Amino acid sequence: MRAMVLSAPSAPLLMTERADPIPGDGEVRIKVSACGVCRTDVHVIDAELPNIHYPIIPGHEIVGRIDLMGRGMTGHQLGDRVGIPWLGYTCGTCRYCRLGMENLCDHPLFTGYTRDGGFATHAIADARYAFALGDVGDDISTAPLLCAGLIGWRSLVMAGDAERLGIYGFGAAGHIVAQIAAWQRRAVFAFTRAGDVAAQDFARQLGVVWAGASDQQPPAPLDAAIIYAPAGELVPLALRAVRKGGRVVCAGIHMSDIPSFPYNLLWEERHLLSVANLTRQDGIDFFKIVPQAGIHIRTMTFPLDKANDAIAMLRTGQLLGAAVLQP
Repeated sequence: MRAMVLSAPSAPLLMTERADPIPGDGEVRIKVSACGVCRTDVHVIDAELPNIHYPIIPGHEIVGRIDLMGRGMTGHQLGDRVGIPWLGYTCGTCRYCRLGMENLCDHPLFTGYTRDGGFATHAIADARYAFALGDVGDDISTAPLLCAGLIGWRSLVMAGDAERLGIYGFGAAGHIVAQIAAWQRRAVFAFTRAGDVAAQDFARQLGVVWAGASDQQPPAPLDAAIIYAPAGELVPLALRAVRKGGRVVCAGIHMSDIPSFPYNLLWEERHLLSVANLTRQDGIDFFKIVPQAGIHIRTMTFPLDKANDAIAMLRTGQLLGAAVLQP
């Protein structure tokens, strides 16, 4: 197989030829047709997440078909079209797994971080964490749903029944969640980098009621805000924008340090929450919503050997929507 491999912190990914991987018991091998490029991949490449063992193949928004199965496999067949998300394995026995909180498992594995991912022609996955996709939707548009969509959905659920919802950072997750929220008849307010007129125009095209810079105040207090940009300085701004009793949900796996802020921004029972990973139930719930909401995914495609270009564009904020690799 061919794969774009990370061999050291912050190193460019290198195209590498490897023997085709063989699935173990309860695993499947996927012939990758599309793999989204996520902000978390940047955090992995830049060593902003702990305990990375090199070499590693990034990528955790995988769409493809099963071309080989290990022993003890149930629930899938050869040729099935599946999606492989960030959460790749949980122990099933720790306190969190027993309480139905597998996203907080004490002994997890994560696709493209602690096990090889989808920046490759083939990938291995635990069959229990392979979502059956059927044949609805094209592979390129479906790939970003495996993280930007799933984490976006989980963060939207954590935002509660907010009628006025702010979205800070209008990238892959933001543009998906904005469409779901608009379909749910919520008023969406999009916050982008100052001067990013293209992102603000894009947000308006997707039905937001207001778009502006992150340091601006919305025209009305928000019921909740979700922060997708990995910028800690947005937390006080979002707290300032929500009403009494409102919620601010931090949806990223990594964020720069949150600056100190006056207590009165948190007072009056405002809530500050974080999202960690996802559960398989999130996937089941989300993929039921997708066809109903009529989500349109904006993508820019890259061949596998141009993964470094996609990462560079994502890192510098040059993408509208999501980047997707095609092996």
